[in-house]
Amino acid sequence: MPIYMNNGATTWPKPECVARAMYDFLVDRGANVARGSASERDLHTLDLVFSCREELTDLLGGWRRDPRCAVFTSSVTESLNIVLKGFLRPGMTVLTSGMEHNAVLRPLRRLEERGVRLEVAPCDSEGFLRPEVFAEALDRARPDLAVLSHASNVCGTVQDLPALAALCRGAGTPLVADCAQTAGLIPLDAQGLGLAALCFTGHKGLMGPQGIGGVMFEPEFAKKVDWFVEGGTGSFSHLELHPEAMPDKFEAGTPNTPGIAGLLAALRWLRETGMDNVRAKEEATGAALLEGLLSLSGVVLYGRRRMDGRLPVFAVNFEGVDNGLLAGRLFEEFGVEPRPGLHCAPLAHRTLGSWPEGSLRISPGYFTTESDVEITIRALRSILG
Repeated sequence: MPIYMNNGATTWPKPECVARAMYDFLVDRGANVARGSASERDLHTLDLVFSCREELTDLLGGWRRDPRCAVFTSSVTESLNIVLKGFLRPGMTVLTSGMEHNAVLRPLRRLEERGVRLEVAPCDSEGFLRPEVFAEALDRARPDLAVLSHASNVCGTVQDLPALAALCRGAGTPLVADCAQTAGLIPLDAQGLGLAALCFTGHKGLMGPQGIGGVMFEPEFAKKVDWFVEGGTGSFSHLELHPEAMPDKFEAGTPNTPGIAGLLAALRWLRETGMDNVRAKEEATGAALLEGLLSLSGVVLYGRRRMDGRLPVFAVNFEGVDNGLLAGRLFEEFGVEPRPGLHCAPLAHRTLGSWPEGSLRISPGYFTTESDVEITIRALRSILG
């Protein structure tokens, strides 16, 4: 049985209810939302989509707990592209950090080519953005928008989002948070933090399927974001211009209703299991893995050497060992599945000092067992000699 250690890319396995909900929808329901009659099938789909918005709004602290602020997308990458390219215009300034994923960095580099000024606040060698450094960058750049990842997909370092958000509020700068790695693991309150937009994916900490994500918008900020996909919404069909009402403004075309069904099941599982319980189990597993990694000869660990202020996402290298070849041997000889390379985050690797070789990322999850951790450490010790 393979040992899955790549939860930083997507959580696996999923709770059984997720696949069952998607199967049941496809086999027994299957209606296209708001594009039918008042049949039981159509009403069930409407209720399913609305219920998922409600769960997301409660979990992520949507503004005034209004489900209309929850917009569905295909991924957090699409979410960030919608927000960044819909808001930023030539002549504007945007501030980000030195630990961003390409889902943030690539849209910003493209916008930079189109006349947007890009400023990058440096992070320390553990990948942490110190609030005082960010405050200086805010004062110097006076940006029209800031966008920051809540936690690193490379090394697991968690940023002090409350402190950074408070600085943005004080400067009058809208803040967009990329919560791909933290939604479902760390309590979030978009309204309490004063976020302009909280971007998330369903397939990581939220335990849902791939292909579904979203944005939790602040209503007034959403009015300032242009949309770039127009078409049928199942609403306002008498209009030939695309509606600006939320969430229809950003949801042209047929939504991923099987994905929404799976995400709803995952959100209910998360609520019933308890996010604190999920986090506690993952932290305990992570602590055991961290202790084992630090016991290995020649290890170079990137990020924090303690569980405080990090997720159980570990980036390592070993002196004189190619991380890609090491990953191959781990799977071929021991069935352990990590991820080598640059993890779609070259800027983060430059910050951490692991550029250009990248690192071996080992990321356990909720369903990782103590035995999985022990086998992984034994496998590394055996290969490294």
